[in-house]
Amino acid sequence: MLYMIGKRSILMLGMLLGLLIITFTISHVAPGDPAALAAGLAAGPNATQEMIDQIREEYGFDKPLVQQFFIYVRGIFEGNLGRSVYTTRPVAQDLMVYFPATLELVLYSILFAIVLGIPMGVISAVKQNGWVDNIVRIISSSGVGLPMFWLGLMLQLYFGLQLGWFPLGGRLDLMTDPPTTITGMYTIDALLTLRFGVFVEALHYMVLPAVALSFPALASIVRVNRAEMIETLSLDYVTNARAQGISKFRMIAIYALKNAMLPTLAIIGLRFGWMLGGTVLIESVFDWPGVGLYALQAITASDFEPVMAVTLILGAWFMLTNFLIDIIYGILDPRVRARA
Repeated sequence: MLYMIGKRSILMLGMLLGLLIITFTISHVAPGDPAALAAGLAAGPNATQEMIDQIREEYGFDKPLVQQFFIYVRGIFEGNLGRSVYTTRPVAQDLMVYFPATLELVLYSILFAIVLGIPMGVISAVKQNGWVDNIVRIISSSGVGLPMFWLGLMLQLYFGLQLGWFPLGGRLDLMTDPPTTITGMYTIDALLTLRFGVFVEALHYMVLPAVALSFPALASIVRVNRAEMIETLSLDYVTNARAQGISKFRMIAIYALKNAMLPTLAIIGLRFGWMLGGTVLIESVFDWPGVGLYALQAITASDFEPVMAVTLILGAWFMLTNFLIDIIYGILDPRVRARA
């Protein structure tokens, strides 16, 4: 087990280094001069070449690319992700504000996908080729094929504009004071500070973006869980359990679902990592103040440091999620440990 953990750790560090090199290279060969942009934001049309040169020297844009890269890597180990030209604040400080909002949205989205996806997959497998199975398969196929941003817009149009059941965007009403910041996640902070009205309002604002973000994950969980349940229910030990008179519920919920959950666990981990990347579109549609919207603003402003930091965090999050899934997989399935 320790050998497998060490092997996976070395592999993850190598991928992180590759991600650093790729994102740094792409960001610095992209068109646009962030120093000129910063000078334009500060002085408008009155920006002079001296101001641009001063900003370029202050942020290190005048140094060779190789030197800039090593300075950036050293800063990461020191906890310094650079300074945003657009917000003029340290990138780490910006991420402390924006990341909890994204994490909260992703956690509720994956929870929604798991709570609905696993029962739907089980029921679809048990009622194979019935009308329930056909409906579930249509939903899962739609979840794989529909773009998230389009689904988000349709949810806004119908449930937000036409029915008025849910707000179109944001995290809270403009007239509502956010709860005292403890974790940065409004629902958790509202519960910790006993502001239950704010908790309900935060959940209300989260429904549409969470549904839109979770739909592809829901579809994947349903498809994988259904396929594994169908295969498991056809195995000899399930037939033997059925012949011994074990109740149908116990046979499905304990014997069959337990073995079918390993591949489902893997797809949950993959989708949990992918969701962070998907937040860029969803946060733009719903004006959700998270790292996705922050990254989009940085890209449009040719602000290199936040783009690299967000890309690094999203990549590290995806790698860490897969690393944890591999470890859990190895604990649950001895065959994985043997192959490692």
